[in-house]
Amino acid sequence: MFDGRELARKLFMNAAHYSGLASAVAPSLSGIGTILMLHRVNDEPATELGLNRHLTITPRFLDTVLTTMKRMGYTFVSMDEAVECVSRGSPQARFATITLDDGYLDNLTHAVPVFEAHGTPFTIYVAPALTEGRVGLWWEMVEEIVTRRDWLVYLTDNGKFSFDCATPEGKREAARHLQDYLTTQVPEQDQQAWLAELMAPGRSTVARSRCSDIMNWDEIRRIAAHPLGTIGAHTVHHYNLRRLALGDAEREIAASRDIIAIETGTSPRHFAYPYGYEKAVGEREVRMVREAGFASAVTTRHGMLQAEHRNHLHALPRLSVNGRYQQIGYVRTMLSGLTVLAESRKRLVTV
Repeated sequence: MFDGRELARKLFMNAAHYSGLASAVAPSLSGIGTILMLHRVNDEPATELGLNRHLTITPRFLDTVLTTMKRMGYTFVSMDEAVECVSRGSPQARFATITLDDGYLDNLTHAVPVFEAHGTPFTIYVAPALTEGRVGLWWEMVEEIVTRRDWLVYLTDNGKFSFDCATPEGKREAARHLQDYLTTQVPEQDQQAWLAELMAPGRSTVARSRCSDIMNWDEIRRIAAHPLGTIGAHTVHHYNLRRLALGDAEREIAASRDIIAIETGTSPRHFAYPYGYEKAVGEREVRMVREAGFASAVTTRHGMLQAEHRNHLHALPRLSVNGRYQQIGYVRTMLSGLTVLAESRKRLVTV
């Protein structure tokens, strides 16, 4: 599928890398460190539609990223150490920490061996309801719905929507509309039931079929006990906190902390906002997470860590290492801070 914005971004990143512009601006823009954001790590081929291909990188590319960043002078630290570095504001060396969202099983089976080979600490943020199969991965459910149908019809408050899904482009258009409607019009607590109804007659197996991609509690406890591993919280149900009422959002945050503490024996100190973009995280959510006692919280905002982030420990940006940009030149350009300035028009990225 042709994506003009993605192509333009890649051309810009390549030009910045090969022209030397990224290297030239790095001293002033790259900050004191970075938090890398990953989701899945495996060698599985992309699905035919590839709607979620951005969530997956290969173990080989992960190894290349870690090797290259070490050669660039980065020291990899745990999330606890990263918070200490940011709090000091002027660490002795550039640092990086690795985070992975959602608790995919391949984090354990494919990513951990790479981290062990490099001695690299990592943090995995888990949502207990995903872990226990009480909710499914809706973004994969959407892809499954459009993949197996030639025609999609659903009713909304704004009328009936019909999509011809006989072609790959038709399926992608249907998925885009479905994702937008689901995440903006359907209440967070109703999304799973709404999707299950749409997937009928197989709705009773939706959560279980998706849960096989997610670690269970025994596997999460293995991560928690690993000398390089840290388990963080990611709400209970992977809800967009900004779409919830105050009390519901507070319960999602506190309950995720408490359930993880019961299951692993250690209360998580670090938090990741589901989705993490502007419409998912604002000042209210930052305040709630801080008051819940977490030492840090990460968004999905694109940014490098700056000394000033010591005053924004619960609104830390990250760099996404994802399947659309599996070339080390792209990563080098992002680490320069140039893409942050180009996208946000500011050096210090918070909420």
